[in-house]
Amino acid sequence: MAASTKRMERKVKIPSGRRMLNGFLRVPPGAEAVVAFAHGSGSGRFSPRNQFVARVLEEGGLATLLLDLLEEEEAEDREKVFDIELLAERLQSAADWLSQEPQTCALRLGYFGASTGAGAALVAAARNPAAVGAVVSRGDGRTWPMRTSKPSRRQPC
Repeated sequence: MAASTKRMERKVKIPSGRRMLNGFLRVPPGAEAVVAFAHGSGSGRFSPRNQFVARVLEEGGLATLLLDLLEEEEAEDREKVFDIELLAERLQSAADWLSQEPQTCALRLGYFGASTGAGAALVAAARNPAAVGAVVSRGDGRTWPMRTSKPSRRQPC
């Protein structure tokens, strides 16, 4: 099948347990991988900074998934905002969804995490290292709550 020459962009709803995560999926023609964004505390899919980063990645041939790891009412709960395990579970749900979507199922997965989202990205990648090709962490060191997770490291050859 020939690769699409048209950019695909759509709003998505991703199931995660009893919750639904809202996001934007964008797939440029000939995409080689998909990057799922894990936003930090107080941020989401509408973040101008992460939308800018996503556009740059898309121009470079990467598909992007900008999503909110918390539903709107959950985002007001500071305990959930800093719950790295919960955020990692939600990010894993998004990864599972991407692996089933026709536009992204054949693409290699990467995570882009900011602030608490960086901690979630690292935990989610450690839980399923074979499925994740790269993790980019941007933030101010809020990955410290990860110390409750089992450490796991892998370096490329």
